Amino acid sequence: MKIPRAIPLCLFALLAAIPLTAQQVGPANGTLIVAGGALSDPAVFARFVELAGGPSAPIVIIPTAGGGDSYDQFFGGRRPFERAGATDITILHTNDPEVANTDAFVEPLLEARGVWFTGGRQWRLADAYLDTKVHDALWDVLKRGGVIGGSSAGASIQGSYLVRGDTRTNTVMMGDHEVGLGFLKGVGIDQHLLRRNRHFDMVEVIRAKPELLGIGLDENTAIVVRGDRFEVVGQSYAVIYDHNATLDGGGLFYFLAPGDRYDMAARQAFRPSRDERPLGRVTGTPWPPGR
Repeated sequence: MKIPRAIPLCLFALLAAIPLTAQQVGPANGTLIVAGGALSDPAVFARFVELAGGPSAPIVIIPTAGGGDSYDQFFGGRRPFERAGATDITILHTNDPEVANTDAFVEPLLEARGVWFTGGRQWRLADAYLDTKVHDALWDVLKRGGVIGGSSAGASIQGSYLVRGDTRTNTVMMGDHEVGLGFLKGVGIDQHLLRRNRHFDMVEVIRAKPELLGIGLDENTAIVVRGDRFEVVGQSYAVIYDHNATLDGGGLFYFLAPGDRYDMAARQAFRPSRDERPLGRVTGTPWPPGR
């Protein structure tokens, strides 16, 4: 029987209407700035303020990782943003998830265009905000095109897997808190990488959880994430840990310099150039079995 030409055309139109996009790693909307600690580069703070919408944009700073019982509106963590021109800054803090789940507490986030997490211990952020109205409001900041950033603990909390989340010590990579806020899905983030000689520590995590992408960030260095791609900015290096990628000499991780870019869905690094060529020396060879 001869099939009418109209049927295949209809089938083609139907299939074309089905989205064929890759799984999202980064948020579909908005921007993330993920910094490796000891951040002092004014260009990174200026980039955050610009992405939030400029000096008059409402910005919320969350210092909860620092461990204080309270923080007032004169908290010193606001100064780098003020030097970058920001004029509308609110300090928001609680250690109590029941408070974080109230409409009154979450109100400053409803109009925020930028939210920044300062450093300390990342498990404190999970204890206070995970799966609360604050968590929902943070996603809404991204959905309306805003920016979420953080340094040190404020970097690690942005991944779905929480590295160094143990309440006893930050030397335990896989501890009693393993769930982050999940703005980067399937990703674990380490910080203070080279300054504290931590660049081999993520290997343990990726061997145990080979599906994860590991991202390490040195001090005064950040990645700016839009969708599934990021660019390295700042003064040092980002490091990639991918269980299915080794250097051609067998290395288990590799470095990205400021200006380098990375596609987290494709697991592909690029050096800046007119034709954006893939980073050399990285092969699709899985890591050898661990000892």
